[in-house]
Amino acid sequence: GQVRYSVPEEAKAGTVVGRLAQDLGLEAGEAEARRLRLVAQGRRASVEVSGASGALLVSSRLDREELCGKSAPCALRLEVLVERPLRVFHVELEVTDINDNAPTFRVDEEALNIAELSVPGSRFPLEGASDADIGANAQLSYTLSPSEYFSLDRQGNTDQSASLGLILTKSLDRETIPVHRLLLKATDGGRPSLTGTMELVILVLDANDNAPQFNQSLYKVKVLEGSELGTLLVTLNATDPDEGINSDITYVFSRHASTKVKEMFTIDETKGEIRLQGKLDYEEMDSYEIPVEARDKGSPPLSGHCKVVLEVLDVNDNAPEVRVTSLSVPVAEDASVGTVVALLSVSDRDSGENGRVRCWVWPASPFGLEATFAGSYSLVLREALDRERVSEYEVEVRAEDGGAPALRGRRGLRVPVSDVNDNAPAFAQAVYTVLARENNAAGAELARLWAWDPDEAGNGRVSYSVWEGGVGGGWRPASSYVSLDAESGRLWALQPLDYEELQVLQFEVRAVDAGEPPLCGNATVQLFVLDENDNAPALLLPPAAGWAAEAGGVAGEAALAAASGGSESGTLWAWAAWGAPAGQVVAKIRAVDADSGYNAWLRYELWEPRGKSPFRVGLYSGEVSTARALEEADGPRQRLVIVVRDHGEPARSATATLSVSLVEAAETAPAAGSSSSSSRSASGAELGPGAASAATNVWLVVAICAVSSLF
Repeated sequence: GQVRYSVPEEAKAGTVVGRLAQDLGLEAGEAEARRLRLVAQGRRASVEVSGASGALLVSSRLDREELCGKSAPCALRLEVLVERPLRVFHVELEVTDINDNAPTFRVDEEALNIAELSVPGSRFPLEGASDADIGANAQLSYTLSPSEYFSLDRQGNTDQSASLGLILTKSLDRETIPVHRLLLKATDGGRPSLTGTMELVILVLDANDNAPQFNQSLYKVKVLEGSELGTLLVTLNATDPDEGINSDITYVFSRHASTKVKEMFTIDETKGEIRLQGKLDYEEMDSYEIPVEARDKGSPPLSGHCKVVLEVLDVNDNAPEVRVTSLSVPVAEDASVGTVVALLSVSDRDSGENGRVRCWVWPASPFGLEATFAGSYSLVLREALDRERVSEYEVEVRAEDGGAPALRGRRGLRVPVSDVNDNAPAFAQAVYTVLARENNAAGAELARLWAWDPDEAGNGRVSYSVWEGGVGGGWRPASSYVSLDAESGRLWALQPLDYEELQVLQFEVRAVDAGEPPLCGNATVQLFVLDENDNAPALLLPPAAGWAAEAGGVAGEAALAAASGGSESGTLWAWAAWGAPAGQVVAKIRAVDADSGYNAWLRYELWEPRGKSPFRVGLYSGEVSTARALEEADGPRQRLVIVVRDHGEPARSATATLSVSLVEAAETAPAAGSSSSSSRSASGAELGPGAASAATNVWLVVAICAVSSLF
């Protein structure tokens, strides 16, 4: 709504105009807390708002005539703002008139030339007084000092058509009284009334006794503003019944014409044509009064008078103006729909349809306009904002009037969007697979993790950490193996990794932003330790009691035994019968490698003796068998050196020495019968059936395939 107050002009500074805060519905003390204040206007309002009481006070001298001139009523439109939330109120302050201006005449003395032959009843126009006040205070009445020759006459009631004249009541005699001095007094309608005076000096002239007469005393003309210079406005016509030189008429502007009229118009002295010589602007002045005098060339010359009232018609020559009253930026991206971003005022100096304005916002989203009062709008939020999508808006408020053709005005606004922490950090991958070789150096960089947060400043600054909630590698936490740099996301090894201890380490990492409240994102890291060939093959140790086995699963053909207290430490002992056929298994070397894959895939080679040995070794089985039938020429004992190698790079190896005694078949029976078919030697040789050897090979192949699939 609108609050209205009135105050008389010339009110003293400090005069309370109205309890503004109370009338706006504000509680006690709320006016100061919400910064109740006036918005600066184009012209000085001479009023202010008391911050403590919220009252509207007179701050300086109020002069209605200075503020509004002759306009009535004199209403000042004020805009009042309060904050938290931001609102605007409109206050209309009417400055009422007091009778502080006395009537004034343009001159203190006016001389009139009146022909001696003027007949009684003749009327001579006089320039009236003016009063800067309005209403009753400007209603003037006139009185003339007593005279038997003249009386005062006033015609018409309106300001434009009112005419003051001096009426001749008795024939003049210049020889008797050549000069008449009268006092014209103007009194206004105020209480108390004020007066102004002017002395009339009337010179009685002899001779030419007929003055020119216009065919009408008042001419009304309408013309469009902006008309071209030289445009003919009106042609005046006056006649004089005299003859000869006394009837020759010259048209001139009356001496009462203002300087502005003489600058704007010209008059042809012979034809009586009034033409335009200045630029008409409706917004500057919408009407002109042109007093014209028709003067004959008699001696003395006589003159007739008329008034031309020129009305200026408005054309659509002013575009709407958009002015920003208040702007609240930046706007938080979580601002609610309906938030007021700016207050605007729109005006058009034209009138009627030419001054009727419609407004809109471009682009149409996410902002809109709401009309709060005539010519006042609020720019409000219509849709939710997202700074990560659009961080700043260029908004244009456009206005168009109703003229033909329509004119437009526009005002651009820059509305930045401030960030809130509404996005959690997100890793580039949900699962990171990291491959690391064992025996790496402590402090070696394993991988670099990266998470992105689209927020800005602290809301988008990410720090990394290993989440202890994810435990890997058995009973030890992940933080005992690796470290994560909080700023760069680099993953470091805290210690050398051992494949034989840890093959796979799975843990979670967390990225947390610096917002309030902080948001976080998680990712899983799977660390696979790659095996290095850092373990040599190891021969399997048998039970301490010793052993003997049936060779090839056939008793009496070949036997293998090792003495627990042999003369050669680490030497394997075995027996073989004379005449054993080719392919007879004498012993089997068993070894294992702590590595995996190719690094644990073992091969067995006969290192000594080289050349034509009666024995051979299975490349992958480790079985020692006869290469041909054994003969007495082979001697009583054969010493074999067997090398066990893995497939690593570089390869690692172990050496086993096997001593095979050649005996009669009957001597091998007791040894074969006293032991089980699957015992082991003290240094790693084993006698067993072919089924045990085949099973071992199967499991070795399965292990190699499993490791290869994992890689």
